[in-house]
Parts: sequence; structure tokens; C-alpha cells
Amino acid sequence: MLPYHSAEQVHAALPWPTLVSALRDAFAAGATVPRRHAHALSERDSLLLMPAWSDDALGVKVVTVMPDSRAARTVQALYILLDRHTGEPRAVLDGEALTVRRTAATSVLAASYLARDDASDLLVIGTGTLAPYMVRAYCAMRPAITRVRLWGRTPARAVALASALASEGLPVRACPDEPHALHNALAASHIVCAATTSRTPIVEGAWLSSGTHVDLVGGFTPAMREADDDTVCASRIVVDSYDGALSEAGDLVDPLARGTIPRAQVVAELRELVAGTIPGRTDPSQITLFKSVGLALEDLAAATLVCGA
Repeated sequence: MLPYHSAEQVHAALPWPTLVSALRDAFAAGATVPRRHAHALSERDSLLLMPAWSDDALGVKVVTVMPDSRAARTVQALYILLDRHTGEPRAVLDGEALTVRRTAATSVLAASYLARDDASDLLVIGTGTLAPYMVRAYCAMRPAITRVRLWGRTPARAVALASALASEGLPVRACPDEPHALHNALAASHIVCAATTSRTPIVEGAWLSSGTHVDLVGGFTPAMREADDDTVCASRIVVDSYDGALSEAGDLVDPLARGTIPRAQVVAELRELVAGTIPGRTDPSQITLFKSVGLALEDLAAATLVCGA
């Protein structure tokens, strides 16, 4: 019978230090990663296919997005790992667990090049599935972090999630439910992580302090914006991949199309930072920005790690 790795098994097999190291190695080695295949099943339903392969591994993630579904989850995902040399299926993995784990680990990897070493104050914007994993990954891999603020559009959800994470021993508190709470948190934070599907900017550059690192992980279509033009204009920008981010990330596609920023402001993709061919942060006072839309290379590296290949 084909092995199936449940969400619990996927999380257990991917401790943060091991996963971040594996992703660093994967970006250094490279792989063949076609652009994400997106197919409209209807006006609102979509099918996404994310394949990747290397000399040693082959896999594809299958994702359905059905906002009006009566199922418990409107986004469902499975990952299929195959033998690179024979094409035989080797394992099926829970795709959501794989996605949140590798997304958070990739952001932490990027932050190792882009955030200040002394960054101690983290702001996470969003209260969805990805948000707690961003908090856990940053706290696990950056021991200098001593304060985490959590902000969401629904204050009660932010309070509940912050309480749950605090019970794990993490230094998390929800932003107060008061005017300008988000602005104050933006100004006080050294790392700002947005994990939302917002179509209107939440991160406002006017409120960012010098030396801040901005991590945008939520938006994955040209219609989504998590950061405003001021943020993008002020930042040294790195992406997970040129191909994906420059065609799918609204935070970049929109200002590039309007001429608000030049293409040259996107200085690197993550593999170039890992290889050392382009530097990450070049000045302590610099504002840096990492934009990820999700890369199948990351899924392949994480799935291979889970399955011990």
C-alpha cells in the first residue's frame, strides 16, 4: 500500500532547524520548477498544480481552492512524491501541513540574510492557518526574538491565537483593540510578517522604522496586496523566485506595471542569497522586503525529508 503521511506525521518529521537546513541546501542545488499551473474550475473554484524535479526526486502538489465548499476546509492539498528514475509513486503527504511548514521555514531562511541579527521584536499580521507557524518558526530559529505582537482584523481571533501560542511558552501578545494599534506595532517592530490574503495593503511604509525587515507571505495572485507603495519603494526587495513573484505577486506586479518601482529594485531571488552571489542586507538602517508566492522546490525538499529519500 502506498504510504500516507498525515499532517501530524509531516509536522513531526520537519523540525525547524532540520527543515531550514534542507531548504538552504535545496536552493543551493536547484531543481526544475515550472511555473505553477492554475486552472479555473468555475468562476470561484480553482485547481493548482505545482510540480518540481531534480536528479534525485520528483513530486507534485495538487491544490483545490473552493471558497463556497461545504467541506471543513475550502483549500485542500495533497503532495505526491514519485521515484525520479522509475516514475513509481512513493508516498502521499498532507499538503497543507507541508505548505505551512515549508513556507515558514523559507521565510526564516530569507530572514537570516535580510533581517538584522539583533532583531528582537516580531509583528505577525493575520490569524489564519499560516500565522501560528510563522510565529513558531521565527521564535525557534531566532532566539533574539523576545516579543511577538499579533494583529488581525478580528480582534477576538487575534486574542485567542495569541493565548494559544503563549500557552506553548512563546512570547506572544495580541495587539490591543484600539485605534492606531497596528500603526504603533509597525513602528516598533524589527521584523514584520504579513500572512493574509488581503486585496488592500495592510503594511504601510510610512509607519516602518529604519532597519525593519518585511516578510510578505500571504498574497499569491496579482490581485492581492499586503504592503503599500511606500513600503515597496523604500525596500531592498528579494523574492523566492523571479518567475513566480514577478508574474503572481500583486505586491510587485502592480507597482512594477505602474512604473512606481523599477525592475532593478528587485535585487535578488533567494537562491542568489544562498549562493552568496548577491548580498542580502547591506546596511543596518536599510528596510528589506522578502516576497514569496510559494515555490515547488520547497515542497519537494520538505517531502523528500519527510520520506527519508
